[in-house]
Parts: sequence; structure tokens; C-alpha cells
Amino acid sequence: MASSAGVSRTTASYILNGRADEMRIAPGTVARVRAAVAEMDYRPNRTARSLRMRRTATVGLISDQIAGQQYGSSMLTGASAAARELQHVVVMGESGGDPELERLLIDEMRERDVDGVVYATRTARTVRLPEGLTEVRAVLLNCEDPDARVPSVVPDDEGGGRAAAATLLAAGVDDVWVMGEDPTPDATAGPRRMAGIRAELHARGTDIAGVVPCDWSVTDGFAAASRWLAAGGRAKGLICMNDRLAMGAYQALAEAGLRVPDDVSVVSFDGSALASWLRPEVTSVTLPFHDLGALAVRRLLDLEDAGGTVLLPMTVRAGGSVRDS
Repeated sequence: MASSAGVSRTTASYILNGRADEMRIAPGTVARVRAAVAEMDYRPNRTARSLRMRRTATVGLISDQIAGQQYGSSMLTGASAAARELQHVVVMGESGGDPELERLLIDEMRERDVDGVVYATRTARTVRLPEGLTEVRAVLLNCEDPDARVPSVVPDDEGGGRAAAATLLAAGVDDVWVMGEDPTPDATAGPRRMAGIRAELHARGTDIAGVVPCDWSVTDGFAAASRWLAAGGRAKGLICMNDRLAMGAYQALAEAGLRVPDDVSVVSFDGSALASWLRPEVTSVTLPFHDLGALAVRRLLDLEDAGGTVLLPMTVRAGGSVRDS
């Protein structure tokens, strides 16, 4: 019936369930679907449809470890909300990075006949699609498999890097140092953010002044920034690879007698609660975790999705850590 009306099954479902106005579906589309229903004498039978199409109104979500993490929890909330909008529920399992447990979770999802599986990672990175998911509908969330033709939803970290650099440049800061090296093997966030920072600076005729290498934690950030400052390191602008590094940098700068933003303008990434706790509040490039989870589920349940990778924009949440130009 949906194909006869020239719409996706998701759109047809919204109309048949009286949600056309809520979902802002055009009147012409509604008319086509209703005409197709009348012509085909269509009568939805949920039980029969479930048996015929093996659709159970459930979505599997398998991750390494996201439920207990602030960002991952937001992804899960977005995924669950989108599933409810599409009259589905999410069944979730975490592997903790254990390949055997991951295999068992995949088997469990397949035995439940879920309508598809969202495979998510806590850290943005490249992965190899687990063998058990090659025979079911799947979408990758916060990760990508460059060798598999599987839809994926990831943040636009390179665009975020450009936005971070552009924020400093707009304030007249062109002496820019970067703090942090991505500690996770196969991680994509750090390299892509760095590529975006370099690209934006190059476009303005300058380059990164230097990098302060360290892990992405408060303690490592404080220690690395303290060593750099003690060795005479100085910068007008500092881009920290996440908000935790920014917290460590703030402490080290204060101990060195430097003030944010009067002496050093600081920009970080994540847009976490930590960013708003710092004083002054740090300007942070925000990760759209809720939207990532929601879009992954919508792509999973849209049977006409063409696949490929979708990059969600990262926006700058202004704080008081960048000086006025």
C-alpha cells in the first residue's frame, strides 16, 4: 500500500495511525495514502502483519558501554524517544567490550526477532560490523565500518574542529595551541577535530602553533598543562579536545597566574555539564548525542533509507572563556 501511494512505510504508518498532523505530513500525501487504502481495501492486522513481515515493534540496541555514561545516556534517551514516536520500544544490551558477550547479545536480539539493531559505541571510532549483524537490518551509531555498506550516524567532528578554530579567529586570536591526543585505538574524534582545526586555520593563512600531548582526563590535562607552562609555554588561544581537559587546563593556568579569558582564550568540545560548571563557563563545541540516537532509530525503521554516513553538525555553545574581539 505504501509503495502504491509513493511514500515510505513509516509515513504510511503515521497517516494510518492518525498522526499526520502531528508529524506535519502534507495534505496531498495524506490524500494519496487514503486513496490507496480505499482502492486496495486495506485493513491493517497487527498480528498478521507481525507474522508475515517478522516485525515485532521492537528495536535492539547493542553497545560497548553507554548507559552509565552521561553522553551515552543521552544517545539512549534520543533512541528511545524516536522509537516511541514510531510505535516501537528499545531492547538494550551492553557488552562492556567483551566480544563473547556481544555475540550472545546479538543472538538474543535475533531470537527476539527485533525489527533491526542499532550498534553503538561510547567513543566515536571505526569498527568492523559483527558477523551476526550482517544478516539483519542494522545502523551504526557513533561509529563507522568503512568496509561495510551499513548506514551510520556520527557527529561531524571535523566541522566541530573548524567551528572551534573559527571561534578563536573571530575573537582576533591567531596564536592557537591544541591540548590532547585521542587515547582510543581506531578513534575518529581526535583526528577529525584536529583536521578541522588545521583546515580552518590554513584558510585564514595560519597554522596550529603547537600541541600539548596528553590523555583526555582532568588529571592528565592539569599535569600536561602545568609542565608546558613551567617550561615557558604560552598561548593566546587554547583548544582543549574535551571539557575534562579544559578543567585541568583552567587549574594549571590559574596556578601559573594566568586568567581566562584575559590572558588565554579557551575553547573545548562536548558541551557537557562540566563546561557550564567552570568559571568562567567554557565555550564548548557541543556533541548532539540525543539527536544522534534519535536519527539512528529513524534510519533503522525507514525501510527505504539509502544508507551511507550521516554527519550531524556540532554547534558552539558560547561561554565566557573567549575574549571579546
